[in-house]
Amino acid sequence: MIVSTRILLPVGFMKRFCPLFSVIACLCIFALQGCAKLPDIETITVLNESKKPPHIMGSRKPFSTDKSRAIIDAFQQQIGPTDILSQHILSMETLSDSPLIAGNKVTLLRDGPQAIASMTQAIHNAKDHIHLEMFIFRDDEVGRPLADLLIKKQAGGVTVRVIHDGFGSRKTPPEFFERMHKAGIALYEFNPFTLLNKKGPWNLHKRGHRKILVIDGKIAFTGGINFYKVYAKGPNFALAGTDKSQLFWRDTQIRIQGPAVAQFQKLFLETWILGQKNIPLGSHLFPRLETKGDTLVRVIASAPEQRVPQIYAAYISAILNARNSIYISQAYLIPDNNMLDAFSSAVQRGVDVRIIVPGETDFWMPIYAGRAYYSRLLQSGVRLYEMKGAVLHSKTAVVDGIWSMVGSSNMDSLSFLHNTEANAVILDTVFAQKMEAMFKEDLAESEELFSTQWHQRPWTNHIMERLAWIFKYWL
Repeated sequence: MIVSTRILLPVGFMKRFCPLFSVIACLCIFALQGCAKLPDIETITVLNESKKPPHIMGSRKPFSTDKSRAIIDAFQQQIGPTDILSQHILSMETLSDSPLIAGNKVTLLRDGPQAIASMTQAIHNAKDHIHLEMFIFRDDEVGRPLADLLIKKQAGGVTVRVIHDGFGSRKTPPEFFERMHKAGIALYEFNPFTLLNKKGPWNLHKRGHRKILVIDGKIAFTGGINFYKVYAKGPNFALAGTDKSQLFWRDTQIRIQGPAVAQFQKLFLETWILGQKNIPLGSHLFPRLETKGDTLVRVIASAPEQRVPQIYAAYISAILNARNSIYISQAYLIPDNNMLDAFSSAVQRGVDVRIIVPGETDFWMPIYAGRAYYSRLLQSGVRLYEMKGAVLHSKTAVVDGIWSMVGSSNMDSLSFLHNTEANAVILDTVFAQKMEAMFKEDLAESEELFSTQWHQRPWTNHIMERLAWIFKYWL
């Protein structure tokens, strides 16, 4: 989510409505820039009619058709009936320019302390280059030590390149980045948050929302975690009901080793080159990547110029082809009609559909825009849970015990249509089991919503939801 004015969920009626004036003024700027549109569901489902065999890349070359089929058949025997391993794979293969890659090791990192520690260690061990693309990079107890480490690595002969978003890092003092620049670190500010000296159109709602770290072209990280002090704390759900600024942010990151790392390197360099920065060259950026594990990974990126947003299509296709279970944790769930219909269809097929959404937030508007759809989701049979005592910022899904997705993309129009995003799809039963276990732990800290109780919520909530819904496209 890109809009964060640190307006906490208000208590009194007037306190709830006072922030609207400034927010509406900002969103009017968005409105003047026009609206794109998510594709019809037929555009995605037509792709499922393809009958070609699956295509899997190895560490050096594509697998044969027979070997690719054997891998998919082995997964099929492990999990039973599902169309995720047939129709969905073919659909995304037709749509995406990113292959399904074998031979990876994927490590699940839960919450800030674990993820920051793993990324810090990887940066410390870097030998050749460090490529970092971050939405929020703050001068605080999380961002400052990481900046210091990057400066140290640059001084030690490691080439460091950093992309930070102009809006996401707008509260970071310019001196913070100037210090890195003077140390020799190459910087690129994505879509600066200013009208001054701005070349070309000012697209405030086009944000660099990816969270990518690539080390020596051999290790990649992605997920929802920013370099921001809210990730300094570990889980402490006992803080529920206290000052919202003291709540920890529940998030998820992954570490990838193996051939799929090259796809993250490619995404970083594509953005870097768009910024008309010096173009890095050399085979060291794409070293030969050996097999590190048995996990299949497809790196899916969304960007404003895509005819069919790939992450959106991946979600829709996975939901439509699920046969057993769909478990989603989503920081900003603002579904369109296609997604609502896909969830409803899944429930009607007997799929267990459960979604964890935020119960606490740092900005009230997106959560209320999402709540405008809860009645329809509950009526369709989707089970909804609100996390309590933490700010849910995780963007994850696990389907049919085999298909998992972790990344930066929210489930809303802003992420699907306007932001640059990066998600990883992981096909692996062991990893999916870890994802399901994490989901169940989050369920224990969440409160289930029921239709009858939901309809009895205060009338002021209805008004807030309707007001937020008007601006859902830009949230």
